[in-house]
Amino acid sequence: MTVSAEDRARRIKIILFDVDGVWTDGTIWIYPMPLAMPDGSTSTKMIEVKGYSAHDGAGMTLARLGGMKVGIITKRISETVAMRARDLKVEFVYQGQAFKMQAVREIVEREGVTLDEIAYVGDDVIDLPVMRACGLAVAVANARAEVKAEAHYVTPNAGGYGAARDAIDFILSAKGLLEKCIEASFDEGNPMPPSMDIGKGGDLNS
Repeated sequence: MTVSAEDRARRIKIILFDVDGVWTDGTIWIYPMPLAMPDGSTSTKMIEVKGYSAHDGAGMTLARLGGMKVGIITKRISETVAMRARDLKVEFVYQGQAFKMQAVREIVEREGVTLDEIAYVGDDVIDLPVMRACGLAVAVANARAEVKAEAHYVTPNAGGYGAARDAIDFILSAKGLLEKCIEASFDEGNPMPPSMDIGKGGDLNS
């Protein structure tokens, strides 16, 4: 019997995301940054810059209000990703993951969940092993054709333009929690929303 995407979504306790092409539009900017040396000379360090959607950030709050945890699994290693994850208080942060199922297995053991209770949002073929194993496989609108073909749900928006939020909204809607979570997100008596995504990405100690 075929299980609908909505039925799959109702089981989800953890939502995991790729970063490049999902949280971002896939563009990777590399900039030279001059550094002052002790002897008065200057050196150049290359820094990586990415852009993120504020809609996705708000979506992480909604996911938490809906009782779910969120995480990222990415092959690249980037300080900007670590800072964004700190801003959003992401529970699971795995960088430098060439084989993403290793991280997923660790999360399953740590959290005591099943693969059916995990959703994964991806855009490229490196994401396929996780998408094939997890309960809900989501492809973003800009995903490769091979990835869309194996997804249970494809977001209306592209990565970097609200795709992560689309995935969260879809899951919460299937659970019947979306409107409740939206209302809770601007409830002045709820302590969670003000604590998340408050723009301290540059503060490494926050």
